[in-house]
Amino acid sequence: MDSLRRALTQVGKVVLGKDEQIRLAVACLLARGHLLIEDLPGMGKTTLAHALARIFSLHYQRVQFTSDMLPADILGVSIFNADSKSFVLHKGPVFAQLLLADEINRATPKTQSALLEAMEERQVTLDGETHPLPQPFFVVATQNPVEQGGTFPLPESQLDRFLMRISLGYPSPQAELALLAAGDRRTEALDLKPALTVAELQQAMAAVEQVHVSADVLGYLQRLLEHSRASGLFVAGLSPRAGLGMLRAARAWALLGGRSYVIPEDLQAVLVPVCEHRLQPVSGGAARSGVVRLLEAVPVVP
Repeated sequence: MDSLRRALTQVGKVVLGKDEQIRLAVACLLARGHLLIEDLPGMGKTTLAHALARIFSLHYQRVQFTSDMLPADILGVSIFNADSKSFVLHKGPVFAQLLLADEINRATPKTQSALLEAMEERQVTLDGETHPLPQPFFVVATQNPVEQGGTFPLPESQLDRFLMRISLGYPSPQAELALLAAGDRRTEALDLKPALTVAELQQAMAAVEQVHVSADVLGYLQRLLEHSRASGLFVAGLSPRAGLGMLRAARAWALLGGRSYVIPEDLQAVLVPVCEHRLQPVSGGAARSGVVRLLEAVPVVP
């Protein structure tokens, strides 16, 4: 779709030299998932979230997570109105189309868990009453490396709600020179013109669901899932939910590539960002090398 290609190009003018990460972030949005960005401070995580909100015409809210934050600071609270003699809901920042949960791992697990229902069900329950969230609803969470002080590790149930985890990393020398010459890109992100309306974005999301997946590609995906469980590389293998998430992400990746069908390379492109944060190696350490070995061990054609 031309409008999606324009969106990728425009975001790439703000977040320099990160074309693959930008495409993954947009694929995550189109697949109706949520995105976790783990990196050092100052790498452009917040700028990317700003740019996505502007390009896709999304109502944006940002929450800075801290250790003293309470669930009500995210969800909202009911306050008694003396005039009407009733409780009135004061909605929290979660009632947005794109919620930036900045430094999510600086909040306590209790506060982190306040997002679980919102991310899974697209609704929140307050005082026994269910409130639907705006559509589309997309959480972009950032977290600092866990070895930094003042952080709480995200529980597995929280990690599993994120379709993808990516890292921006340091820019290339050429991109960094352009960044230094142009200055802070956050202002440019705020000046971006929308490439799609919300209605057009929802049409693109619906188009993702129509991308064809052949029986051979489904078989390849199932073998990847099965090998993750039988290889002995990980404490526990990939769940069926992870497989469904990888399928949605591959469909979105294919659509961004201009195709109406999924090929094995689409699954391979999204495997690491979809699966790395869901796997714990038996030997400890990072899961990336194990995921790469998974790709090497499972043939496309049995």
